[in-house]
Amino acid sequence: MAARRRATTETSRLAHRAGGTAIANRMVPEETPVAFSFAGTTHAVMMASPADFEDFALGFSLTEGIIADPQEIEAIEVEDHGAGVDIQIRLKDRANTRFEARRRRLAGPVGCGLCGIESIEEAMRSVDAVGASKLTLDADDIVRSVKLLSKVQPLHQETGAVHAAGFYIPGKGIVMAREDVGRHNALDKLAGALAKAGIDGASGAVVVTSRVSVEMVQKTAAIGSAFIIAVSAPTALAIRTADEAGMTLVALVRGEDFDVFTHPDRVVLGVAQHVA
Repeated sequence: MAARRRATTETSRLAHRAGGTAIANRMVPEETPVAFSFAGTTHAVMMASPADFEDFALGFSLTEGIIADPQEIEAIEVEDHGAGVDIQIRLKDRANTRFEARRRRLAGPVGCGLCGIESIEEAMRSVDAVGASKLTLDADDIVRSVKLLSKVQPLHQETGAVHAAGFYIPGKGIVMAREDVGRHNALDKLAGALAKAGIDGASGAVVVTSRVSVEMVQKTAAIGSAFIIAVSAPTALAIRTADEAGMTLVALVRGEDFDVFTHPDRVVLGVAQHVA
C-alpha cells in the first residue's frame, strides 16, 4: 500500500500587485505519475493528484470500458515507487481474458498499417446510450449544482489550480465530489467513488469545472448519467457525441446563465425568448 502523499506543497514566489511587489508563500497542488497496470503490465500513465487512488483505478477501469462492473476487479494494490505510483489492478478471469484480447488487438504487429486505424476507432468508441433517462432538471437545479460544487472543493480553495467533478441529485445536492489536477482524472475518480458507494449514475447529473471534451461525454455516459453540466464551453465533437448518446449537455454556467446544447427537453425552463 502506498504511503499517504501530500496533496499540496507550500512554495515561495515573487508576488506583484498593484500596490507593490513582495516575496510571499503560496500553496500549490502536487501532481505525480500514476500508472495503471493490469496483469503486471502497464496500460496507461497519467499525471494526477496523489489522492483517491482506488477510486481512480476503479473509475478509470469503468469509464475506459476495461470492466463492465466493479465485481470484475479481483484486487487493487497501490505501490509507491517514490518517483510515482503504480496501481496494480487484478481482473477476474473473464474480464482479464477480454482485456488481453483488446490489448493484443490494439498493439498489432510491427509496421501494421491498420494499427493507427484501430487506435483511432478505440479513441472514437461508441458511447453508452442514455436517451431513455426520465431525469429532468429545472434552471434552479442547474445553477444550484455548480454553486454547491464550488463549496466542496477544498484543494481548489487552497491552491486555485485543480478541477472538480461532482454528482448532483435533485433534492439532495452534490452527493459525491472528487478533485484532481486533471479534469479527466477528477471524473474518473468520481466514477469510482459512485460505483463503490452503489450510487446509480442515472439518478443525477455529472457537474464539472472544466470545458467539455468528447472524453468527458464518453466517461459521463459510462457512469450512466444523462446530464453533464459544465462551467466552461464544449467542443463541437463533444456536442455531436452527447447528441448521439441522448445526453443533455449544459455548459457555460455563469451565475444564473447557462446554455443547453443538446436534448433540451430534459431541462424545465420558462417561455423561450430570442437571445443574441
